[in-house]
Amino acid sequence: MSDTLAAVLDAIDQLSAVDLRRLDVGAGPEPKELVHARMVTAWLLRLQPDASEALQIAGRAHHLERWKIPRESHPDGREGYLRWRRALQDHHVARTLEVLREHGCEDALCQRVEDILRKRNLRRDAETQCFEDALCLVFLETEFRELAERLGDEKMTQVLRRTLPKMSDQGKQAALTIDFDPRDRALLAAALEAPAARHG
Repeated sequence: MSDTLAAVLDAIDQLSAVDLRRLDVGAGPEPKELVHARMVTAWLLRLQPDASEALQIAGRAHHLERWKIPRESHPDGREGYLRWRRALQDHHVARTLEVLREHGCEDALCQRVEDILRKRNLRRDAETQCFEDALCLVFLETEFRELAERLGDEKMTQVLRRTLPKMSDQGKQAALTIDFDPRDRALLAAALEAPAARHG
């Protein structure tokens, strides 16, 4: 890892460490977005051990300062949700580029990080697809059970059938390695077998 990459990742981590929300994945409660960022990094390096600096930065900054734009800041309904998601993405990109420029990163690296964060050329760009896979895998690791309990098995299967097609075959195989309980593994298996989940 280059000194510049290490400094950029550390700067991003310092910003994420301010998150007051907590997530416990086994090591005790820690800032939620800091935990998410490190989990995405771990998946990226597992899926693509030679991940580029741009991919590693995008993974670490994918939810940078997400808590500053809460869902309730936008109207209810699908249109409000989509506007919220666009606002979040714009904020993540802007803040990440600020960090990169503060560390003297070249324009080409800044542009590449933005392309990955905005998921441009998803499916056609191997790094962008790897980024999407890692995000989906962290979602499965951290939110699956809570969401399944809230929605019920049938609706959770529908959520999975919308999520899994975003993933590559490699990503789907990685999902099967997550330590799910038998009930969750059965839901995942059912969604993977569905026609809509086979064309990722």
